[in-house]
Amino acid sequence: MGTSVRVELWAEAPAQAETAIAAVMAEMRHIDALMSPLKSDSELALINREAGKKPVVISKELFTLIQRAQAVSRLTQGVFDISFASVGYLYDYRKGIHPSASQIRAHLPAVNYRAIKLDTQAHSLFFSLPGMRIDLGGIAKGYAVDRAIRLLQQRGIRHALVSAGGDSRLLGDRRGRPWIIGIRNPRDTPKRTLEEKARTSPVVLPLSDIAISTSGDYERYFIRDGVRYHHIINTKTGRSARASESATVIGPDATLTDALSTSVFILGATKGIALINQLSGFDAVVIDAKGRLFYSDGLMPPRTGKK
Repeated sequence: MGTSVRVELWAEAPAQAETAIAAVMAEMRHIDALMSPLKSDSELALINREAGKKPVVISKELFTLIQRAQAVSRLTQGVFDISFASVGYLYDYRKGIHPSASQIRAHLPAVNYRAIKLDTQAHSLFFSLPGMRIDLGGIAKGYAVDRAIRLLQQRGIRHALVSAGGDSRLLGDRRGRPWIIGIRNPRDTPKRTLEEKARTSPVVLPLSDIAISTSGDYERYFIRDGVRYHHIINTKTGRSARASESATVIGPDATLTDALSTSVFILGATKGIALINQLSGFDAVVIDAKGRLFYSDGLMPPRTGKK
């Protein structure tokens, strides 16, 4: 999935821990093989090749995740939209390439989640607009983290942390203490040590038995002519979203916190926080484009990393 995976857990014996971690990594590889837009033999690649021509029958697992993505699209009125890839594929962050204004105009009409037609009986998917593509980058890592936690629970693990990129889920507490999760300073230098970053974290949260996802403009990006081009695409403009530097969402499962953190990032602090305040069991912290901090009603004033 183009990101690092971390597993931390407590087990009764080393063999139990090793088996559990191996199961997590196998599940991560399975989901990557299923949902990678870069692997030509993945189901997602098959969808992008064929679904514009005819309905494509897909696995129940992928079908169900796309259904959940569509539900978030309806909730956010299209702010979250897996068909962003219809424009998003024109960006190459490693090579520093971005589409021209004319290319965006030509491809933007294909960004429309309503044109993703799902047949629940046949478990098939069809694109009703030409040039449409989908990408699950805004929800698949959270889903993978949820699957990993479920596997650990099935193996009797009661205290664990699983993270994939900006998406984490905490199983229980940290052996009698909360897990301490810091939200990264979006403009921190990558050369700083983890300890230095922790001390300068704008927000530190003590958490247990919950999921947390952060979407930021610092993971995949390049700067050209003073403009930061990053991978979180505003589905209305086809360009990198500009309202936020990072958005963090806390909630009961990582699949939803992943999708919602993307949505809140695009919406920006005011609209994004308003969305989260309407949802039971979710909270958010947003650092806007000016570096200002905002948080949802359910959070106490955040404790800064400074003493």
